[in-house]
Amino acid sequence: MGEYVLRTNAVSKRYGGAYALRDVSVEIKRGQIYGLIGLNGAGKSTFMRLVTGLAAPTSGEMELFGASGEHALRRGRRRIGQSIETPALYPAMTAAQNLEVQRVMAGVPDKSSIKRTLSIVGLSDTGKKKVKDFSLGMKQRLALAVALISNPEFLILDEPVNGLDPKGIIEIRELMCQLARDGITLLVSSHLLDELAQTATYFGIIHEGRLVRQLSASELADESRQYVSIITKEASKAVALLTGHMGVRDFKAVSAAELRIYEQIDRVGDMNTLLVTSGVAIEGIGVSKQRLEEYFMNVTGGKQL
Repeated sequence: MGEYVLRTNAVSKRYGGAYALRDVSVEIKRGQIYGLIGLNGAGKSTFMRLVTGLAAPTSGEMELFGASGEHALRRGRRRIGQSIETPALYPAMTAAQNLEVQRVMAGVPDKSSIKRTLSIVGLSDTGKKKVKDFSLGMKQRLALAVALISNPEFLILDEPVNGLDPKGIIEIRELMCQLARDGITLLVSSHLLDELAQTATYFGIIHEGRLVRQLSASELADESRQYVSIITKEASKAVALLTGHMGVRDFKAVSAAELRIYEQIDRVGDMNTLLVTSGVAIEGIGVSKQRLEEYFMNVTGGKQL
């Protein structure tokens, strides 16, 4: 099997004179949960529609499961399950009846796939309950079941926790993690970075149609790691003391009045003592942590999630 499930090279989509997506190059490895993060209208859904063939790119190249070209992409898309737009659920039918319709439409011969898929998404006990009486979380699970009925290798989910209460979000999060453990590769979009950070193993940050950053979960954690914040008007003197006397090397001056020290977090007291006894006026010092939303704002130039 190839290492990559999806690779795109400078894929763009233009509507009239405006670009919805511009020069997006992505690589998604087999087994990843790839989180596509961006504001509403950033281009997340457009990218997913191009991958699944619901829309055609204006320019650029795409490869699915190691193959490119129109016929290869068509074959590759048969191995994809997707929940990008609201699926055509029949409110007067049960979950099983809905999946039977989807099974026939997908050309899946195995009728036992219905029971198996309902079990995977936790809807086995819904019995004769009609979809119109489902909670929003149950409908989201059924939408996932529709995407899974063809036993896909690659699952694409657009905002799967949108509108859910905390319990529903946890349920969908746990389900995505279980699917990944079962060997399914996932591409999941969201505007909730804090939430997706609990499941994704790799991230792409998209802003105004452009992919502005890609990084692993460990890199994201490093970018938003703890630090000692030191507020002082004598930043250069403070740096000289901390590097010379405590061996501090991992630091950043985020403004003329603030230093962030990313090491020796447990030695805040020693830092404070050193600076104060050396005559540096400290206006504030303490351990802080950059929130993921703050990191997103820094990357996208101040646009908030």
